[in-house]
Amino acid sequence: MVFVLDGGLASTLQESGYDVDGNPLWSAHLLYTNPDAIIEAHTNFIKAGANIVISASYQASIQNLHQNLKLSSEEATSLIKKSVELARTAAVSSGCDVQVAGSVEPYGACQADGSEYTGEYLTSMDQQTLKEWHRPRVAALVAAGADILAVETLPGPREALAVLDLLREYPDQRAWVAFSCKDGRHTSDGSLFSEAAAAVCAARPDNTLAVGVNCTDPVDAARLLERLDRRRVPLPLVVYPNSGELWTGDGWSGDTPSRRLASFVPAYRAAGATSIGGCCRVGPDQIREVAQLVLPA
Repeated sequence: MVFVLDGGLASTLQESGYDVDGNPLWSAHLLYTNPDAIIEAHTNFIKAGANIVISASYQASIQNLHQNLKLSSEEATSLIKKSVELARTAAVSSGCDVQVAGSVEPYGACQADGSEYTGEYLTSMDQQTLKEWHRPRVAALVAAGADILAVETLPGPREALAVLDLLREYPDQRAWVAFSCKDGRHTSDGSLFSEAAAAVCAARPDNTLAVGVNCTDPVDAARLLERLDRRRVPLPLVVYPNSGELWTGDGWSGDTPSRRLASFVPAYRAAGATSIGGCCRVGPDQIREVAQLVLPA
């Protein structure tokens, strides 16, 4: 079975007229100010055919919520849990078999400087520090009942191994790990993607569902998956690229590619991907095209 993931939640909300780019919390601020907008965006992806939707918790770290909304730790935790509850509301209301993935962002994303696409911070943070930074949000998403944790946009293997170590404390919680990559061979911090994926497979707890790539150029995503040694990377593969534009920390650069996400699906399937969707700048219309290709009529 192939799972269809949703697309870029923040960019979809922006297309609907909501202020996203102008807020350091991106779509996460709408958890607090307009939760119905979050439900609406999830619902639009489900109507398009997504059977996994990812919560609006990407920028919702305890640190970010405290700094930008002046929430206490308890209030911030409740808001992170709410991201799962809103996605669940959309899933249940649809009447479809839809799973909710709780978004676990990299440390760099909360710096609002684009460092999740460079991994520069990984040179100064050890695994234990990374593990403890991730702990409050992971605990909140697990407590809220997320079906899966989407550990995503990680710039390199060091952070992936830190989160996997943390997930050993939650043996019943399923998760996938997806890296952001800067070209067809390397993760954003310069590590070989093939080695990063192999490291995940070697270290993974039993509840790790998949490894793969997200928020990466769709052409590079195909090359990254195709070059994997499946003897060393036996896990199922997840892929949800962006539109091909580049996030600089100040905005998106480059022209939107004329090729649609669906045109890459045959290559992703041939490389072994069993979960396919989109990330930034990929809306419900493109997810509908993917679903029409991979889901039974």
